[in-house]
Order: sequence, then structure tokens, then C-alpha cells
Amino acid sequence: MTGSGAMVLQFDRVTKTYDTVTAINAVSLEIESGSFVALVGASGSGKSTLLKTVNRLVEPGGGSVRFEDEDVATVPLPALRRKVGYVFQSIGLFPHMSVGENIAIGPRLAGEKLSVSRIAELLELVELDGSYANRMPHELSGGQRQRIGVARALAGDPRLLLMDEPFGALDPVTRDALGRRVRDLHQEFGLTTVMVTHDMAEALLLADRVLVMDGGQIVADETPRALVNGSGGAIAQGLVAVPRSQADALEALEE
Repeated sequence: MTGSGAMVLQFDRVTKTYDTVTAINAVSLEIESGSFVALVGASGSGKSTLLKTVNRLVEPGGGSVRFEDEDVATVPLPALRRKVGYVFQSIGLFPHMSVGENIAIGPRLAGEKLSVSRIAELLELVELDGSYANRMPHELSGGQRQRIGVARALAGDPRLLLMDEPFGALDPVTRDALGRRVRDLHQEFGLTTVMVTHDMAEALLLADRVLVMDGGQIVADETPRALVNGSGGAIAQGLVAVPRSQADALEALEE
């Protein structure tokens, strides 16, 4: 772990049910400030639903989520979402707005106007030059749009970054490069980052701590090294087996 010791995010018996399906089943969890946590698991395991309870895109049916010692249910949404950056797979850029306007939308909704220089600075953080501010989303590649999504998430100077399958739609080379850049930004700005991914290799390479979900519960909570060395139980090791077998197959090709 690389955190500072303070617990910035706390889940206390968080539960969410849709009709007869329990998406989150009484999850209790603490996340340390400065850590990079990956939430992994099969589709339907509850990982995205749990992530969305933090910024109240999903309201839990029971339990509570606390961010910086405040129950998120009591914090006005604009104030909460100003402190919590959010990047998601579908990117969600507004097609009728320029890149610069898309980046500035969060602060604008909170009553602040970002300067041209600040937008250029945010673009540079995701390794795009300032000229992109005047482009429209349809003019960009998928990787460029996702970089804009990351810049937008950082526009409000958040202390917590939530990422929901952020690289899933990208080609492998772009995915790897953007993953590394996000990890660098995490370190540079001292963020606390929680990333949902279905890719165990991505979780092992980027995160300090990996949480494995199954059936709405956390069934493993390990460091990447511990998982690679066989810890975490059968479900976790089933996920680790995929990148391990791929690495073995590549090694066999070399021989």
C-alpha cells in the first residue's frame, strides 16, 4: 500500500437490491488516502454498482458511504461531485460542445469558469496539446476522447478519482499507454483512485490493492503480489489464471 494511513473512503454495510437481485450485499470496506484500488470481478458481481454509490449515481438501499468523514447522502451533489472525479467507459462527451467546453462542464455547473490556460494545462496532463480545446468530439479517436474524459474528471481538482471500466473500449496499445498515464497522474497529484475493471492483468499492473467481488460481496482483498503468489481464494485465483495462462502461452511461443 502507498497511502498515508488515513481512511478517506468508508463503506458501512452498503446494500443495494434491484427487485429480487441483490447487487451489493452488506459491503463494509475502508480505503486509505493515496491508494490505488482496483475492483475486479465477473459481470454482475456488483463492482460498478458499489463504485457508483460513492458519487450517488446509485443510492444504496441500506448502509452508508462516508467520504472524508462525511456521509455522502448528506452532502449536496454539486459539492460532492466537485471533490470526486469520475471517468467511465462510454466517455459521455457532449457531442454539441467543443473539447474545451466538455472539460469545463463540471466547474461551470459549480459556478466557476475555467480559463483557456487552465483547459490547456489539463489537456497537457493527458498528453494532448492545447489546440484540441477547439475540436469537436466526433473529430477525435476513441483514445483521444477517453483522454478528454480523464482531463474532465481532473478539472475540479478532485481528491478522489473513480474510474468505471475506463479503458475497456480502447485498443491494447492505447489502453496500456493511458493506464500508465493515469497511474502517473495518481502519483503526481496524490489522488485516491478506485478503478473498476474486468481485466485482472490491468488491476495487477496498476493497483496497490485489488478487491475481488462476487455475488455482491468482496471475496478477496489482496495486494497484486499476494494474488500472483496464490492468495485470495478460488475466485480470485480463477481471475489471475487468465493473464498467467496468456503469459505462459507467449513464453511458449518464444521457445
